[in-house]
Amino acid sequence: MVDLSLLLWAAIPPLLLLGYYYFRVPFAPPLLKLLMFFIIGAISGLLALRLEWVFEIVANSFVDWHQIERWLPGIALRQLVEIGPIEEGCKLTAVVVPTYYLQHRYRLLPSSVFLFTIAVALGFTAEENWIYLFHDTASILARSIGTPVHAMFSAPWGYALGIYISSHTRLNRDKKFIFRAWLNSVICHALVNVLSSAARYSIPVSFLTYSLFPFLLWMFWRLEQLLRKVQGKPVIILISDRTRQRRYWQRGLVLFALVLGGNAIFGLFLLVRKISPLSPSKLFDTYILWFIFSRFLLNLFFGVLAWGIYRYLRHSARRRYF
Repeated sequence: MVDLSLLLWAAIPPLLLLGYYYFRVPFAPPLLKLLMFFIIGAISGLLALRLEWVFEIVANSFVDWHQIERWLPGIALRQLVEIGPIEEGCKLTAVVVPTYYLQHRYRLLPSSVFLFTIAVALGFTAEENWIYLFHDTASILARSIGTPVHAMFSAPWGYALGIYISSHTRLNRDKKFIFRAWLNSVICHALVNVLSSAARYSIPVSFLTYSLFPFLLWMFWRLEQLLRKVQGKPVIILISDRTRQRRYWQRGLVLFALVLGGNAIFGLFLLVRKISPLSPSKLFDTYILWFIFSRFLLNLFFGVLAWGIYRYLRHSARRRYF
């Protein structure tokens, strides 16, 4: 019997994020259509799970597929050959098939196709959340924090597909652009999973984990930039100076802001994960309160510093642009 509470915890965060993007996009498709794509995305998640199971049965007939996960390069190989292509392929199919039907009845905007991609990715996330929560292999907090990740993976090919479908002249190079964007999504998907797996290994490999959240922050930034582009809005420029020395300086600041901001989020995530097993009465102990307060302030400081760098770069770019 399905646990209704687990189902709600799995579905509500993705649905809330879908509503957030729905209200942000002018001329968005009807909400019922987005919910249809959300459900199709959840079905594509079940299909991906089945295909991965079949793939591993076939792969194990040739090599010990599970043994390769003892080493980080083996995890990277599995992510690039199995997980990334199957999951991104299922999501792409879940967008293309119903969109092919809808484009014969409606004039689809690039922003509509991009929203369809987000809806499918979030439906895929809801299905994945339920699997993890049902088998008790991840916490509700961890799955909630990871809610936008699949949408961030699929954003490049969602953008490319939206441009292709809404174009009056569909050229062969546009199809190649979709494939390159899909391949980019597969590589980013694999890289995130590899970085998140690095924590189980000893030093210095485990230090790779500290690049995970900065990379996720960059992918979220890319998602927001692509969303602006499909709406016809100008992208936000942070690197604007034409002199080489100034460009290197601005790129360094962008990288520094990503490292600070990403690891500030990572630090808060680790803080919540450490205190979540404690009983409510323990949280009021002097030592525990000081630990929570000091770690929160430290990560807040890094987060505010990253935001300050971002605002500085935006202000500098605007001043030079105008």
